[in-house]
Amino acid sequence: MATLEIKDLHVQVETESGPKPILNGVDLTIRSGETHAIMGPNGSGKSTLAYSIAGHPKYQVTSGSVSLDGEDLLEMTVDERARAGLFLAMQYPVEVPGVSVANFLRTAKTAIDGEAPKIRTWVKDVTTAMEKMQLDSSFVQRSVNEGFSGGEKKRAEIAQLELLNPKFAVLDETDSGLDIDALRVVSDGVNRFTGQGDRGVLLITHYTRILRYIKPDFVHVFVRGKVAEQGGPELAERLEAEGYDRYLRESAGA
Repeated sequence: MATLEIKDLHVQVETESGPKPILNGVDLTIRSGETHAIMGPNGSGKSTLAYSIAGHPKYQVTSGSVSLDGEDLLEMTVDERARAGLFLAMQYPVEVPGVSVANFLRTAKTAIDGEAPKIRTWVKDVTTAMEKMQLDSSFVQRSVNEGFSGGEKKRAEIAQLELLNPKFAVLDETDSGLDIDALRVVSDGVNRFTGQGDRGVLLITHYTRILRYIKPDFVHVFVRGKVAEQGGPELAERLEAEGYDRYLRESAGA
């Protein structure tokens, strides 16, 4: 069983007026086979958590730890974190003009596995992944995300997830900008990933609609840079009905 463990994580970012604390002591443990949903208001630090785990240089960890199977992720470069088994699906996938999806995927797979995939089986795997995500086969010849719609970008990222097959996937608002059809396709892709039984997911979202398709084992309420409450799927339904006002009032008075 693999484990992604976050202990008392504090993170800040540099601003024009100096360092600004964003995360204020995050504790979270995700194990193989578990799906954890993080919900919270805008500006609560959810995306900061995702990018800090992945190693974005903008975010400075001031204290705490992040480990994967006991190995210190914070001491690793971004590519080392990927090889250790971490995957980040970004809220706003980046366009990479001049780099085809086909070359990007094969280069990434080679870097993670330490050897190039066999061409014949790899082409079949890529074609199958694209078909599952309802992306035309011609997409692999286009530049990464260039000219893609929002839904196409998100579906392409889940195709990457399926092909790279990490131990843990951090999905940062993968549902944002999706219509209902694209949401179902993306959710099916995530469920195929978790259906292997030995893969974990940290799903960051504002809304419960994706949780109707991807059933979380745990729901965490994120407010002012830390976990304010955690529970099961029923907590998400309560948030849908009540919102975050109570947590904001409590944290302001703390």
